[in-house]
Amino acid sequence: MTVHTLAGALADSGRRQIFAAIVLGAASAAAVAERTGLPARVVLTGVRRLTDAGLVTGADGALAADESSLRAAARDSRPADDAEPADDPVLRTFLRAGVLVGLPAQRGRRRSLLAHIAERSFEPETRYPERAVDDALKPWCAAGGSDHATLRRYLIDEQLLTREHGIYQRP
Repeated sequence: MTVHTLAGALADSGRRQIFAAIVLGAASAAAVAERTGLPARVVLTGVRRLTDAGLVTGADGALAADESSLRAAARDSRPADDAEPADDPVLRTFLRAGVLVGLPAQRGRRRSLLAHIAERSFEPETRYPERAVDDALKPWCAAGGSDHATLRRYLIDEQLLTREHGIYQRP
């Protein structure tokens, strides 16, 4: 099931009511019709459409939400994000849509995350005034996972940025 299939199946308010009734325990078309107040013909059509979409399993008398299909759709529809490489668990854990949600306590993990931020924010051998460094780091902190001054300090501590007379540079 794709996200588009899911959205299409639930686009109709009647089908949403039918699905909700099934999720809440209505196991037959008659029970769904009773709970929703919808005509039997509408319920049968809605159940068929929800079954075809993979949201509902079972024949009349044993209707149930297909939870495994819903989980698979949620898992398969995650947007790809260049800032969160799927192969790096540290970045996957501490970044959401390119925004920092926290800092790792372990130094090695923190350094890996900081190296990612430095590579994405600063060109090597380019000189930056402090204000430009702050402006480059603030978007990473939009979710409140840290603040730009803390990031700047950690980048210097880990020697991912150097500072001399208020001018910063990525080595």
